[in-house]
Amino acid sequence: VFGKMVEETEGSWGLVLVYLLTAAGAAAAAFWLQPAVVRGAVTVSLGASGAIFGLFAVSVLTRLSWDPRKLLEGLILGNFVVRQVLQEAQAQAAGGLSIGGLQVAHIAHLGGALAGVLLVWLLSKLPDPDAKASS
Repeated sequence: VFGKMVEETEGSWGLVLVYLLTAAGAAAAAFWLQPAVVRGAVTVSLGASGAIFGLFAVSVLTRLSWDPRKLLEGLILGNFVVRQVLQEAQAQAAGGLSIGGLQVAHIAHLGGALAGVLLVWLLSKLPDPDAKASS
C-alpha cells in the first residue's frame, strides 16, 4: 500500500530510489546505534522493515498539501505512521522485543523512518524545475 502511494507521487524509479535510500538509512542506524554484541552473541540486522518505515514516512509527507483530499489522506495515514513510530521508540527504550529468540531491530525501523523524513526534507530544498519553465 505505502509503496504504491510513493509510486503515485514519485514514479517507479522514485519508488526504487526511496526504497533503497531508506533501506540504507535503516542499515546505517542499525550498524551505528545497535550494540554489536548482545548477551554474548554477535548481532546482525537484516530485513526490509526499515525501508518499509521509510516508505511510511515518505508516503505521508508527500501527501501533505493544500489539496483537501490529499491532506485528509495524509492526516489519516499520518496518524497510523506516528503511532507505529512511537511504538517502535517505546519498544527500543524498553530494551526491545524478542520473537523466537530473535531481537527485533527497532532502531532500524526508526532509522528508516528518519531517512524518509530527511529525504523528503532534502528534496524540498531543491529548486522546482517546473517553476523555472513557467517563468
